[in-house]
Amino acid sequence: MKGQGDVLKVGSNEMELVDFRIFKRESDGIYEGIYGINVAKVREIIRLPMLTELPGTPSFIEGIFDLRGVVIPVVNLAKWMGIEAPEEMERNTRVIITEFNNIQIGFVVHEARRIRRINWKDIEPASFIDSSVDGSKVTGVTRIEDDSVLLILDLESVVQELGLYQPASTTVNEHQSLFEGLVLLLDDSSTARRILKEALELMGFSVIEGTDGQQGLEILEDLYALHGDALSSKLRLIASDIEMPRMDGFHFAARVKEDPRFKMIPIVFNSSISDHFSEMRGREAGAEAYLVKFDSNLFYDEVARVVRAHIQ
Repeated sequence: MKGQGDVLKVGSNEMELVDFRIFKRESDGIYEGIYGINVAKVREIIRLPMLTELPGTPSFIEGIFDLRGVVIPVVNLAKWMGIEAPEEMERNTRVIITEFNNIQIGFVVHEARRIRRINWKDIEPASFIDSSVDGSKVTGVTRIEDDSVLLILDLESVVQELGLYQPASTTVNEHQSLFEGLVLLLDDSSTARRILKEALELMGFSVIEGTDGQQGLEILEDLYALHGDALSSKLRLIASDIEMPRMDGFHFAARVKEDPRFKMIPIVFNSSISDHFSEMRGREAGAEAYLVKFDSNLFYDEVARVVRAHIQ
């Protein structure tokens, strides 16, 4: 899917989404659900291939197939969300082949419509969504034309449910309690923040948490008011996700690096997006490292490297 439209600039606070649809049978007709997934996670969109079934797996797993030498598990998103889809829609489906967290997985959808460019500031976090409407499976919501609502699904939770992605061992013997000072941690996922906070505290840091780039800037302002120019020696690191409502990680980093008060504070991105282009964008935004969630050993090594370089 790369090369669609104009290349997004670092600091633009925009993302491109593949707009896809899932239809639901209701008593008064058929409801059209509008969903989106970051283009950076999409490799291609294909017709539903012949699948090999996997006995003993959850019902939303349609099976696996071989895609140019790579075995791809295929998830039926309607089943995963507990949606009763019309039979006619099930016969003409598409599969969105994705790659994130260094894992390839296919998602069955009823239609793939278009690519949309959306500003992160127009995406509200999932906390604004009624939890009775698949709220636990949604990370963000935004309005599109005709006052329709597009939902961004938490597809990473599928990987966790399947046990396809397991964090590496959390043994940190050589780094444990070797460091001190503050780390600002930004991630809209409470699960990701918990994992990363535990890792950073094992290394000896005190962690301040935020849920998006906008809140990150507000926290930095508060810290500067408290510590003044000494902040750069107290705040050892900023660890940030990329995909966050209101302000994404790229835009946040660009704002930090253009501010003389904060530009010397190192930034490490920790994202589920595992494509090379996003890594380059991270470097262009000024980050000292770009990591894919979540290899704990690599995380410890890179954080230790970046912090030590900053202290010297």
